Amino acid sequence: MSEKNRLIIKYLLLLLATFFVCYPLLWMLTMAFKPYPEWTTVSGLTWFPQNPTLQNFEFLLYGEAEGLVVSLDKTVGGALVSSLVTATLGTLIAVVCGTLASYGVVRFKKAESLPLSVLQLRLFPPLAVMIPVMVMWSFLEAVDTWWGLSLIYGIVTLPFAFWLMKTFFEEVPIEIEEAAFVCGCSYWRVFYKITLPIVKPGIATSTLFVFILNWSDYLLALLLTQKEWITLPVYMATLTSAMGGQMYGMKAALGLIAAIPPIIFGLMIQKHLVRGLTFGALKQ
Repeated sequence: MSEKNRLIIKYLLLLLATFFVCYPLLWMLTMAFKPYPEWTTVSGLTWFPQNPTLQNFEFLLYGEAEGLVVSLDKTVGGALVSSLVTATLGTLIAVVCGTLASYGVVRFKKAESLPLSVLQLRLFPPLAVMIPVMVMWSFLEAVDTWWGLSLIYGIVTLPFAFWLMKTFFEEVPIEIEEAAFVCGCSYWRVFYKITLPIVKPGIATSTLFVFILNWSDYLLALLLTQKEWITLPVYMATLTSAMGGQMYGMKAALGLIAAIPPIIFGLMIQKHLVRGLTFGALKQ
């Protein structure tokens, strides 16, 4: 096969992959602005809204909208706050604990079996451990609380943060820290003033990925919340009607709302994110 044909096949595969990625996003974007008759099978589905409206967003924000006979017991505001609080705190727990643990393993060569033990936390299917977790959380009265959900988010995503930060710390030359020790710096000062600034791109990368994992979680929130602290994924599952079935327009609008925080967060750390994704890719 000639180089030209290989290049053509490569671009065709790239276009195909782009289509599969963009198709559901475009469908969600257009569905969010369609009125009720256009996202039901009564009038037939169309690609673009014939009568664009903000009806779906009004329904989520206020619990009702003009032209709809159904209403919500709880608006999206509570679920949005719940997701922000629990995902942020869970991310903070995972990144802080994962960063400190990975640095200790890499630099002090202690608990060398810890990486494998941490990895095993992710090898178990979530459903296999959810019954014991539910019993334990019930005993601690942590079910349907912000701290209970934040804690389980931090525990579940800790292995990801640990292994990612371990890779970044391994790329930092130990000679830099040894030179600081010679100058009289303590371990804490070396870690805080020298090592952490070097791995700042890695911290930004792991923070974003862990936040997205917590932000999009459905299973843990479904099992450990009841009413007060339900998150956006659980809230989305409740958007059904006995008369209209699945409220696809509202779910699409909620999908757009849910995409805003991760996008803003990604833009805020974009400079560090690009560096973090390529950290250690080139070596002297």
